[in-house]
Amino acid sequence: MLDIFETQIPKLTGDENRKVYVYTPDFDGAFPVLYMFDGQNLFDDEEASYGKSWGLLKYLEESETPLMVVGVECNHHDEKDKVGGRLSEYSPFDFSDPWFGSIKGRGKITMDFYTKELKPYIDDNYPSLPGREYTFIAGSSMGGLMTLYAICRYGKIFSRGAALSPSLVFAPEKVYDMIDKTHFRRNTVLYMDYGEREITYSNSREVFADSSAALIKKKVLLETRIVPDGRHNEESWEKQVPFFMDTLFYNL
Repeated sequence: MLDIFETQIPKLTGDENRKVYVYTPDFDGAFPVLYMFDGQNLFDDEEASYGKSWGLLKYLEESETPLMVVGVECNHHDEKDKVGGRLSEYSPFDFSDPWFGSIKGRGKITMDFYTKELKPYIDDNYPSLPGREYTFIAGSSMGGLMTLYAICRYGKIFSRGAALSPSLVFAPEKVYDMIDKTHFRRNTVLYMDYGEREITYSNSREVFADSSAALIKKKVLLETRIVPDGRHNEESWEKQVPFFMDTLFYNL
């Protein structure tokens, strides 16, 4: 069952409403919860920003996966608007880019909303298993970077994550520093991948490899993949759903 309600994140976009998508299995029980970014792109092609979703509703229903999924719609403003855009609210730190200019990182505000407002609401109103062991997080692109940030800085809440095509190249030294300064909790699990067709750009292969090595050094239980013919889009990320789901549920 897919439930949709609206919420606000005042510190990001004032009194502007955005949708929250909550999938709950159609059978009895209490379930682990996977929190995700870009909620509009997860379940239904008609809701998706570019007309193609991850197909999660079909996957979850057909596989009967015992999992709740909670996705929050992203900010659709242009980065130059006074409230900032998606890159701003999905970045843990400030960065500059030739294409996007100077971006103010407001990822902490986003994650404080997820952990201090959204999660308590979900736990109070849906059949969730609230403990860290059963609380996961996932996203792609900037949402993948936010997933890594959440695993690093909010590890007391999230035990497992999936970062698909994470945007590490905007500020690689800040990524390395974030990993290096994190004391990861025992049994922290992370799935991280890049598509073969996207990793050829810039220094993405090197940054992906160095970030993976840093995580392994910190004893994160890491699964990495270079996806054959993988690209930076929802069609490709949909194909990776079974892979990261296996990682999230492995030995649980």
